[in-house]
Amino acid sequence: MGRAILLVDMNAFFISCEMSRNPALKGKPAAVAGDPKNRTGIILTANYEARKYKIKTTMLVHEAKKLCPDLILIPPDHEFYEQKSREVMNILRRYSPVIEQNSIDEAWLDITGCEVLFGTPVEIAQKIMKDIMNELDLWCSIGISENKFLAKMASEMKKPLGITEVWQKDVKEKIWPLPVREMYGIGRQTEKKLSNLAIYTIGDLACCDRKLLTKNLGKWGEELQKLANGIDLSPVTEHPHHDSKSISRSTTLPRDITDIDEAKTVLLRLSEEVGAEARAYGYKGRTVSITIKYKDFHSITRQKSINPTYLTRDIYRTGISLLEENWDKHRPVRLLGIGLDNFNDSDDMERQISLFDIMEEADSSTSGSRVREENLEKAIDSIRAKYGKDIVKRAKVIGNNLISSSSAEKKDPFSI
Repeated sequence: MGRAILLVDMNAFFISCEMSRNPALKGKPAAVAGDPKNRTGIILTANYEARKYKIKTTMLVHEAKKLCPDLILIPPDHEFYEQKSREVMNILRRYSPVIEQNSIDEAWLDITGCEVLFGTPVEIAQKIMKDIMNELDLWCSIGISENKFLAKMASEMKKPLGITEVWQKDVKEKIWPLPVREMYGIGRQTEKKLSNLAIYTIGDLACCDRKLLTKNLGKWGEELQKLANGIDLSPVTEHPHHDSKSISRSTTLPRDITDIDEAKTVLLRLSEEVGAEARAYGYKGRTVSITIKYKDFHSITRQKSINPTYLTRDIYRTGISLLEENWDKHRPVRLLGIGLDNFNDSDDMERQISLFDIMEEADSSTSGSRVREENLEKAIDSIRAKYGKDIVKRAKVIGNNLISSSSAEKKDPFSI
C-alpha cells in the first residue's frame, strides 16, 4: 500500500472545550465570543445547536442574539484551549510518530506503515475519534487520503463526527464538482480572479489552460491546478519550513479601540507569540510589519527593516515605532497584527537551557547581553510550552484582555 495520511480536525473546538468542562451547556445554543458583555464583540466559535440558527464565526454578538435570543455566550479562555490542544496531539502521537500540527485544532498524521500495528486507515481513524471522545469529551472529523491536500478536503465533507476517504481515484467524482471557493488554499480574492476567468468549480480549475493560469496567477496558478487534480507531494513534517518566509499574528479586538496604550498591550501579546515561533524554528527576521484594520474595515500595513533578530523585545519595539508613526486617535481600530519576515535561517544547534543558566553568564558586552536575552527568552518559551503560556507573564499584560493604562503600565515592558 502507498502513503496514508489523516487530517484530524476538531469540531467547533473552542465551544466544545467549554462544553467538556461544563456539560450543562450541551444541547443548548452556545458560543465563545470575544466580549460577551460588549455588543460589538464577535462570535469566535458556535456549537452546532447555535449553528441551526445560522450563527457563524466572526458574526457580531448583537446580530447573533437577534437570531437566537437564548444564545449562551462564553468569554474565551485561550490557555485552556491550548491545553486541550496539547492533549489532542498527545493522543494522535499514539498512532504515528510523524505529525504536523496545522493549527490549534487540526493536524496531519502520516500513518504509512502503521497499519500493521493499528489496522486500516479507517480503523485507525475510528480509534482516534473514539479516544478523543472518551478521554477528552471532544468531537472531531477525519479525512483520509494519500496526500495532505486531499486529506484536508476530505475532513471538511462530513461534520461533525465524520470519517471520509478521498483518494486520487475519487477526485473527479468527489472534488471536481465543488465550488472553487471550497478548495483548501483559495481565499476570496483568488476566487474573484478565477471567476473572472470563468473558473467556477474545482473541475474547471483542474482542466483550465495552464498558460492562462500562469498569466493571471503566476506560479501559484500552476500549484493550484496540481492540487485541483489531487496532486500534492508535500511531506508531513513535525516542524514545517515556512515557505512564505513569514511569521505573523493578528487579533480582532473584542471592542474597537482609540487608545494607543491599549493597542501597545495587544501588540506585546502578539509579539510574544511571533518571537516564540521564530525562536522555535531558529529564524531571525530582518523585517517587522504591522497591520491596522479600522472600524470601517479599511486596512493599512507598514514595515521597517532591522538587524536580524528573533527577540520579542526587538519585534515589539519596532512594532511600537510603526504604530506610533501611523496611529490616528480619531479612527477606531478593530484589528491589530504584527509579523516578522525576511528570515536568516539559523543552522546552529540550540542546547536546552534553564533559567539558572542565565545567571552564570558573565559577559557584560552588548553581544553577551543579547546572548543572555536570547537564552532567557528560550528558557521562558520552554517553560510556557510545558506549563502553559500564562505561567510566565510580563507585568504589562497581567490582568484582563485589555488592561487600563497607568504610568507604570505605559513604560516599555523591556526597560529596567
